[in-house]
Amino acid sequence: MQLLKIKDTLNFMSIRKLTMAFSALLIIASIVSMSVRGLNFGLDFTGGTAVEVGFAQPAQIDKVRAALAENGFADASVQLFGSSQEVLVRLAPRGAEVSAAMIGNDMMAAIQTQYPDAQMRRIEFVGPSVGEDLKEQGGLAMLTALICILIYVAMRFEWRFAVGAVAALAHDVIITMGLFSILGLEFDLTVLAAILAVIGYSLNDTIVVSDRIRENFRKVRIDDTIEIINISLTQTLNRTLVTSITTLLVLVALFVWGGQIIHGFATALLFGVFIGTYSSVYVASSVAISMGISKEDLIPVEVEKEGAEFDNMP
Repeated sequence: MQLLKIKDTLNFMSIRKLTMAFSALLIIASIVSMSVRGLNFGLDFTGGTAVEVGFAQPAQIDKVRAALAENGFADASVQLFGSSQEVLVRLAPRGAEVSAAMIGNDMMAAIQTQYPDAQMRRIEFVGPSVGEDLKEQGGLAMLTALICILIYVAMRFEWRFAVGAVAALAHDVIITMGLFSILGLEFDLTVLAAILAVIGYSLNDTIVVSDRIRENFRKVRIDDTIEIINISLTQTLNRTLVTSITTLLVLVALFVWGGQIIHGFATALLFGVFIGTYSSVYVASSVAISMGISKEDLIPVEVEKEGAEFDNMP
């Protein structure tokens, strides 16, 4: 593959200090929001009862909420679910002595005061202890993924690239979770699955860039580390843009037409792919530069063959 000439290279790293400051600001804002506001955990993590209700005609959310409030369910969360004739009602746990079936029947009786033809489609119950376990296991899953990635990249490339890759992934996870905290979006198991998918997507981009940087360190006759990284980023730009744009097109379709059940999943992936592409270009490479990555670190050491000294004897 013919390498780009220097004059054709985009100077990505010229704004690395600005982008690092921007990333640090986003991370701080995300951490502050999660510390103060927390995450709006869904039923999967908090426990409680979820009832899906079907209507013969379009339901008015305000009337459904009013009917529930009048019958002792003022804290119920009511939202459309897929269409205007389907509503999802969520309620926090009400004690071990109250069964999900009783809660569901009481809620349906309250809704039927306004909509006599309303029917219960399904009911789900998650205990608080199960929700806590899921929360803990989800956090461990993300932490384990980051540690395994750190080990793999350190063995496959170089430890400075490994630190940069993990820094980029942690950057993506924190900022994506911060978005859900700031906007108050519901954080459930589908969103957690989306964040794990973002880790994989972002890592793929970072590995491609790291591999090209390593290749150019060995081939390009330039000692300037920043210039070699700019060349590598320019060469992988087309691949990055094509992959990101095609992925985003699918995610936009899911976000717009996928329905309420995968709305959080699509939102997390949509934002995560965008921020993951950004971090692959600026965060991972900038961290490697800050840690002093150089050409000598990636050029393989030539091992002298045994007996070579005798071959050179007259």
